[in-house]
Amino acid sequence: MIDSLLLTAARISTFEHDRPLTNASGFFFEREERMYLVTSRHVLIDEPSDHHPNRIEIEVHTQADDLAKSIRFSVMLYDDGKSQWRQGRDAAGEIDVAVLQLDRSALPDNAVIHPFTPDHIQPVDKAVEVGSSVLIVGFPLGFHDTLHHLPVVRQAVVASAYGLRFQGQGYFLTDARTHRGTSGAPVVLRDHAAPVDANGDEQVLPPALPWRLLGVHSASLDMSGRDKVQDETLGLNCAWYADVLMVLSEADD
Repeated sequence: MIDSLLLTAARISTFEHDRPLTNASGFFFEREERMYLVTSRHVLIDEPSDHHPNRIEIEVHTQADDLAKSIRFSVMLYDDGKSQWRQGRDAAGEIDVAVLQLDRSALPDNAVIHPFTPDHIQPVDKAVEVGSSVLIVGFPLGFHDTLHHLPVVRQAVVASAYGLRFQGQGYFLTDARTHRGTSGAPVVLRDHAAPVDANGDEQVLPPALPWRLLGVHSASLDMSGRDKVQDETLGLNCAWYADVLMVLSEADD
């Protein structure tokens, strides 16, 4: 038996035409029969590093009983020069989350995908204790099970007050060992009890995916004044609150 959590994530490779650029993480999110790929915005475009891919590739499993079988699925990032992903801003500036709607008709009929849904999103006004154990599901440095095309998980803890915008930004902190390539990974909490929706009513998550989606891992947080010889990195990371997906996945009028 494979934990369905491992089938929520996708390894992302970015390209400028056929030239490989970077590796990153992402995950699937479904809302009202629309399927999205979620990742960090800087995976798709990053002006400071002059990172401008024009397409990505993701791996999709094609047989539930043989996870060694997969295909690489290519997605163009621009159409007539217009970016195809959605990204957001708030009062503090850019939000490092992007969603890219996938053409479901282009996906194989037998694609093995376990997407998160709005029901999995943990409301920010519902307490998650500081120090709670969470998982980050991704592909650090591109590392993964190359035979079965599956991600790995890193253990983390919630390191700041969940529900508060750390330093006014739309994220909370996790304490975890992470690497390049983890950007865009889901940050999840095992569902041991019935969660509640925005109205405070209990809801039962689908048993196939008993996890609560807290955030989207973005990047490690460091101090500009750190002495790189004497001081280790903080080991802290930014995770953007997952409720931003409800804004980014709204249907077009």
